[in-house]
Amino acid sequence: GKVEDMDRVLDSTLEAFGAIDVLVNNAATNPYAGPVIDIDVPRWDKTFATNLTTPLVWTQACWNRWMKEHGGSVVNISSVGAFGTNAILGVYDLTKRALIHLTEQLAAEVGPGVRVNAVCPGLIRTDFAKALWEDGRGDAIAEALPMKRLGEPEDIANTALFLASDAASWMTGHAVLVDGGQLINMN
Repeated sequence: GKVEDMDRVLDSTLEAFGAIDVLVNNAATNPYAGPVIDIDVPRWDKTFATNLTTPLVWTQACWNRWMKEHGGSVVNISSVGAFGTNAILGVYDLTKRALIHLTEQLAAEVGPGVRVNAVCPGLIRTDFAKALWEDGRGDAIAEALPMKRLGEPEDIANTALFLASDAASWMTGHAVLVDGGQLINMN
């Protein structure tokens, strides 16, 4: 989005709620499936702009508008894919690994009043990931997981709520896997 749109969203949030205590950076795109070596620069740039630059810009805006003086929590949505390699989703996974490093870097810079953490979902039953689980493919993936099921959006929401809450008041700079054990079977 445009900076004017971001300012309008922040203004309306402050007007409606009086604070910006929590920011969840959940925007993602994956316009390319294939080897990293074959991606064209426009799709590379789009993927990094959405998956890495957008969380940075929103975090900067919330920091400058509220969190620097009042504190808060930032939760970035990364991916289990950040912890391995994948011939089809490599560019997406690269951006999510970089987002974990951004999470760690920001946590080191903005504490103690602001905490920055990441949630790293495995395969979640969402429209965004539908191509990975529809038509029965999800059943085979679920069977290979220790938890024997795909993740649901609520699994990620509950973790993000925890990280945003006072229950996680001594956590910052962490990447929390919520993957049903998917990482155990990667690579």
